[in-house]
Parts: sequence; structure tokens; C-alpha cells
Amino acid sequence: MVLVHHAPAGLTAGRIVEVEAYIGEDDPACHAAPGPTTRNAPLYGPPGVAYVYLNYGLHFLMNVVTERRGFPAAVLLRALEPVEGFALMQHRRVANGAPAHRVTVDTICKGPGNLTVAMGITLAQNRVDLMGSTLYLEDRGLATSDVSWTPRIGIRVGTEHQWRAIDRRSRAHSGR
Repeated sequence: MVLVHHAPAGLTAGRIVEVEAYIGEDDPACHAAPGPTTRNAPLYGPPGVAYVYLNYGLHFLMNVVTERRGFPAAVLLRALEPVEGFALMQHRRVANGAPAHRVTVDTICKGPGNLTVAMGITLAQNRVDLMGSTLYLEDRGLATSDVSWTPRIGIRVGTEHQWRAIDRRSRAHSGR
């Protein structure tokens, strides 16, 4: 699938090449683990909604809510390959402090914080219906047949499951 964002500054789009699943209150790494809160309320809502939050006061991260209302689960978007709007993505990353020579096609949306910066996603997109016209998922026929499942990365708990999926052919996915 391709994540598309029509922002006032312009259109950006990227093919999703890395995701991680977070599944319910029994998953210690899921934001739903402590039960419903104001912050994690979108997880308990309808599927197909963006759950965007500020991580460690530094980076916005975007998830797609996946289960029916009342069953908190989501997929964290970890990496994209640019499809449209590379110049705008690059401008956003450099304006956010990334050295221009290090912002390449393979690195521009590598990692969930870089992804949201490049795509112009902030808390303003929290709870956005991803079937709308400003931020949405689109099937452009760019699927891969070479997907690997690994443990999630960047967390200390809930790593016993193979809940991270990467497109093995992509050089844009993060981590090991």
C-alpha cells in the first residue's frame, strides 16, 4: 500500500516497506496495555483511523488502527519508499535538522520518526479517517512478494513475537 498525504505544502506519497503490529491490552508494548486512556483512545475506535502520538517528546509516530471498535490494535508505520513529492520530503527533513547529503531515497522515510517528518504528519492527523482525501492509504499495485517477519525493534518488552514485517527487496527499511 501507499501512504498519501495532501498537505497545504503539497502532496507526498510513499510505498509502505516496514510495519510492526501492536495487539491489545495483553501486549506489553502496545499503548493499550494499561487500558483505555485519553492518549490511546483512537486504538479503541474504528479501524482505518490514524493513531498519531508524540514519542519521548521528540518524534511523531503514526499507526493505522486495525481492529473493530473496542479491540485495541494497530500497525506502526516504520518505513516508506518515496513515490511522489521527494523534494518536499527532503525539504521537511533538512528543515528538521537532517544533513542534506544524508537524506536519500533510501533514508528519507527510514524509521517511524523520519517517516512522519518527511510526510508532514503531526498530531493534527491523529484520529484522521484514512479513507478520506487528505491522508489515506492507496493500492497502486506496488505489492511485494518478498516479505520477512521478525521480532519488533526499538522496544524492550513484547519482542517474543514475529510482529514486524519488512519488504526484503527494499533498502529503505530500518534496523537489522
